[in-house]
Amino acid sequence: MLITTTTTVEGRPAREYLGLVSGEAIMGANIFRDFFAGIRDVIGGRSAAYEEELRKAKQIAINEMVQEATARGANAIIGVDLDYESISVGQGGGMLMVSASGTAVVLQ
Repeated sequence: MLITTTTTVEGRPAREYLGLVSGEAIMGANIFRDFFAGIRDVIGGRSAAYEEELRKAKQIAINEMVQEATARGANAIIGVDLDYESISVGQGGGMLMVSASGTAVVLQ
C-alpha cells in the first residue's frame, strides 16, 4: 500500500477515489513516566518514553487507516494527515491521541 502526504503520485493518476479513511490510537501515559518526563523537560533532556509512545500510537493509527483502505479495494492512500493531541484525564493522568486520515484511491 502506497501512503503519501501528497495529493497526487507522479506518473500514476488516480483511476478511482474510494473516500476518506482514518485510524486512531489513544494510549494511556503512565503517571511515573509522566513525572520523570516532566523533570527531563525542565532540565532540557528528551523524553524517550513519550517519543516511544508517540511512535507506537502513530503506527497503530496508520495500520488502522491501511486496513480500512484495503477493505475498500484501494492500492494507495493520498493526502495523508497525522494529528497529535494530549488529553488530560483527572489529576496526574493523561492520554496521547494520534489520528491518521487520507483518501483511499486506486492508482493506475
